Amino acid sequence: MTAVRILLVDDHPVVREGYRRLLERQAGFQVCAEADDAMQAYCAYKDHRPDIAIMDIALPGASGLEAVRHIRQWDSNARVLVFSMHAGPAFALKAFEAGASGYVTKSTKPEDLLRAVRTVASGGRYLSDDIARAVAADRLAGSRSVVEHLGARETEILRLLASGMTSEAIADLLNLSQKTIRNHHYAIKSKIGANNDAHLVWLAVSAGLVSMADARFDVDHA
Repeated sequence: MTAVRILLVDDHPVVREGYRRLLERQAGFQVCAEADDAMQAYCAYKDHRPDIAIMDIALPGASGLEAVRHIRQWDSNARVLVFSMHAGPAFALKAFEAGASGYVTKSTKPEDLLRAVRTVASGGRYLSDDIARAVAADRLAGSRSVVEHLGARETEILRLLASGMTSEAIADLLNLSQKTIRNHHYAIKSKIGANNDAHLVWLAVSAGLVSMADARFDVDHA
């Protein structure tokens, strides 16, 4: 039987090594490539055409959401399993919107991660129990995250703005014009009801896109 070829994306080499060992102890799994940021992930996917990409969201620079979106734009049949420390429903919903087929947290038991890999690699969809409960609890409570009003790219731009990056830096990172970033900035503020940039950052923190420690309330985003 042909092995399931896996692209493993995480910015911590020790973490990748642990996952590689876990995966390759299983019959029929082969890690064919690794990457530690969104651009490397995209290039590695194009070079190796894996059966599944296992993608962390928290990458340096552009997040895993951008990597998922670019990979799916290049290959509409790509199968991506997001494996993240973020346990909030907002990230999970945006990951699926970007094109992921599964989302599990890093607190997931190894056997559940392996089940998720098999499910997504075979064309199915998978959501870990803790995320499923969080999404259900939000819906039952009538809670709505501000990011529900935003697309995957807008969510990424909001995260970068809230972390203190300027429009120029974001434009360079995402290969867009500064005018496009400024237009997104204005549209995001309007969609989520932010009165000013400090309010914009606070809403991003409240949605779990950035931590309070990483948020920058005093940065000029112009």
